[in-house]
Amino acid sequence: MVEFQASVTDLLSEKPRTGLRPLRHAKSGKSMSQSLWLNNNVLNDLRDFNHVVSQLLEHPDNLAWIDLSFNDLTSIDPVLTTFFNLSVLYLHGNSIQRLGEVNKLAVLPRLRSLTLHGNPIEEEKGYRQYVLCTLPRITTFDFSGVTKADRTTAEVWKRMNIKPQKVWIKHNAL
Repeated sequence: MVEFQASVTDLLSEKPRTGLRPLRHAKSGKSMSQSLWLNNNVLNDLRDFNHVVSQLLEHPDNLAWIDLSFNDLTSIDPVLTTFFNLSVLYLHGNSIQRLGEVNKLAVLPRLRSLTLHGNPIEEEKGYRQYVLCTLPRITTFDFSGVTKADRTTAEVWKRMNIKPQKVWIKHNAL
């Protein structure tokens, strides 16, 4: 946890805040943590995020929880999709404007908990249904459990609002 950073690279010169449990470090001096809490800053992009994470964490591939809530992010940076062990992603209280940004997260196989409330996309019609259709594996969305009824509503919404893509079959002349 770091206070009021404008750029991700600022993290390299910051000392983490102490939490309930002491932070474990490897012999290299890097943190053994599987979570990164960058909430309540003024980050507007994630430039150099991979580089910074690899400098801070001994095993960046094990990163399971990223909290980027209450920043100034306007999009979901594709860098977040490179952390395949990511299961919790907090993006609430940012400035994400396009609902289609959620599509980027569909490649994360272990993502189970996501927050997006407090972003302009929350005002879009079908916001919850769109996210649940796009990310069918999540079990908690905006701090609420995803129910069977939510999934059913999302499927009905999808059939009514998302046109299936046409598949063109190329016929070879004999």
